[in-house]
Amino acid sequence: MITMVKKIRDKVDFRILIHILLILTIFVLSFPLIYTFIVSTQSLSAAVAIPPNLKVGGGIIENYATAWGRANMGRVLLNSGIMSLSVTVGKITVAAMTAFAIVFFDPPGGRFIFFITLLTLMLPIPVRLLPTHEVVSSFGWIDTYFALTLPYFVSATATFLLRQFFKTVPQDLVDAARVDGASPTRFFFRVLIPLSRTNIAALFVILFIWTWNQYLWPLVVTNSETMRVMQLGISFLIPKGGTGMPPWNIIMAAVVIAVLPPLLVLMIMQREFVKGLIEPEK
Repeated sequence: MITMVKKIRDKVDFRILIHILLILTIFVLSFPLIYTFIVSTQSLSAAVAIPPNLKVGGGIIENYATAWGRANMGRVLLNSGIMSLSVTVGKITVAAMTAFAIVFFDPPGGRFIFFITLLTLMLPIPVRLLPTHEVVSSFGWIDTYFALTLPYFVSATATFLLRQFFKTVPQDLVDAARVDGASPTRFFFRVLIPLSRTNIAALFVILFIWTWNQYLWPLVVTNSETMRVMQLGISFLIPKGGTGMPPWNIIMAAVVIAVLPPLLVLMIMQREFVKGLIEPEK
């Protein structure tokens, strides 16, 4: 039996089987996006046909132009971009400074503060929605970029991940920086941040995509169409009051446009993102 298995193994190139399996997995995972693009190029009758029509249609320019105009795409893309970039940079900045203080200054009660920070991960977003809205409303920030961004600037997950990496920095490196006369601020910016580049890159991609996909909080704190974000802009394409069939081909065109910015960020930072996730010392 063992001899037979060895003969089969020698005849079959398992690398080919692995590649076939990977290709099939990629196809299954990417098929929803492929189908979304196909529907975005079709007429409405073809988009809702049963069985589904898997042929690319000829209405790509018309559908995307219609989606861009109806959903006020330029404005909602700008709002989503401002919100996502601001929140991502803000979260990483606050998390890095917090983790730096906890690890290298060891303040009194630092562990307790860190424990309380992690405890916030147990609170679901709906629980925090009303009190956060009350605070934002008391400052008069409703329907502003402050409301969209500032409440998201603190991230327990980012703080935890950066703290865990900072704890792996050799003490000899810290002592050498002190001997060279480096101040804590200089050590933070000249040594610690460059060492954390891959971790920060991975966090940037994750936080950017997470913020880009936010729907509930922007819905609560924005009233005017000029402050709506991408996910809310897509809702402009759905007939109000349930009257009429939704233009699924136009909606899918808007969805494809909404996917492009985070996809571009992932493509640009792909190498650093992967290194930040798989390198053993990270």
